[in-house]
Amino acid sequence: MSKVVIIGGSGHVGTYLVPRLVEAGHQVVNVARGHKQPYRPHAAWKQVETVILDRDAAEHEQRFGSAIAALEADVVIDMISFVLPRTQHLVEALRGRIQHFIHCGTIWVYGHNATVPATEDQPLNPFGEYGTQKAAMETWLLGEARRAGFPATVFRPGHIVGPGWDPLNPAGHFNSEVFSSIARGEPLVLPNFGLETVHHVHADDLARLVMAIIDNRSAAVGEAFNAVSPQALNLRGYAEAMYRWFGHEPQLRYLPFDQWQAMQSPDEAAATWEHIIRSPSHSMEKAKRLLGFVPRYSSLEAVQEAVSWLIANGRVASPQD
Repeated sequence: MSKVVIIGGSGHVGTYLVPRLVEAGHQVVNVARGHKQPYRPHAAWKQVETVILDRDAAEHEQRFGSAIAALEADVVIDMISFVLPRTQHLVEALRGRIQHFIHCGTIWVYGHNATVPATEDQPLNPFGEYGTQKAAMETWLLGEARRAGFPATVFRPGHIVGPGWDPLNPAGHFNSEVFSSIARGEPLVLPNFGLETVHHVHADDLARLVMAIIDNRSAAVGEAFNAVSPQALNLRGYAEAMYRWFGHEPQLRYLPFDQWQAMQSPDEAAATWEHIIRSPSHSMEKAKRLLGFVPRYSSLEAVQEAVSWLIANGRVASPQD
C-alpha cells in the first residue's frame, strides 16, 4: 500500500476519503491549518498523522512545496489549491518524487455547456475568477502529464452534499430556510421558469471516485474526470420532489430573475445567479469506462440525507413544526 498525503483532508470530501484510505491499508497524512474535526467521527482517524501547516504563510515564504515533499508521499491529493501559481509551486517540489498527484478541480471549468450532459472532451469555457483559475490549473497539470510525464489526475466535483452542511437548495443558494419553508408547505418563488439545472454530488461518492483513481493509476494519469451524481436536477423538479418528500403538494410560483432577485438578499441572489447562469449537467460515462466507477447517490438522495441531518440537528423545520 501507499503513503498518501491529503492537503485539506478535514473538509467535506476528506471526512469520507480519509477513512476509506485507512481502511484500504494506506498510510495517511492529513495536512491542515488546524485541528478541525471531520464532519463524521470515524475510528480510522486515530491512525492518521496530522501535520499542521498554514498553506498561505508557507507559500508566501516559498516553503510549502518543500514541506510537502519532505513527507515522502507516494500519492499527494490536493483539495485546496485555487490559483495556478500555488499548483505550479507544489508540482515543482514534487516532480520526480511521487507516483501520483490528484487535483480537486470543479465543474465550473465548463462555464456554459454547448451540449448536455457535458463530457470531458468538450472544450473548457470558464468565466469568473474561480472557474477560470481552476481551468488554468487543470490545463497546466494535464499538459505536464502529457509533455513531461508528471503523474497528474484531475477530478471535477459538482455541488458537494453531505450531512453536516447546507446543500445547494431548490432556489439555487444555500439558505436552509428554503427547506424549512418547503417542510411547512409554504409557497416558494423560483427565478424564471425554474428550468435551469444544478448538479450535486455526495461527498462519499467523491471519496469513492478518488479511491478508483488511485486504484486505476495507469488509466487515470493525464485524465480529467467529472465528479457528479448520475443526473442533474432543474430547480422546478428539485423543488417539487422536496415538497413531496415532506408530504406536501408543490406550491411554486415563478418570476423573471430581475424581479425575483429583488425579493432576496444580495448574497443569495448572487449565489443563485452564479449557479443558474452555468446550469451544470455532466456525464459520468468516462469514469465508468476508464475506472469502473458509478456514483451510488442520486442528487435527491444526497440532498435528502443532508436535509435529514439538518432536521435532526434543529437547523431545518420538521414537517410537524
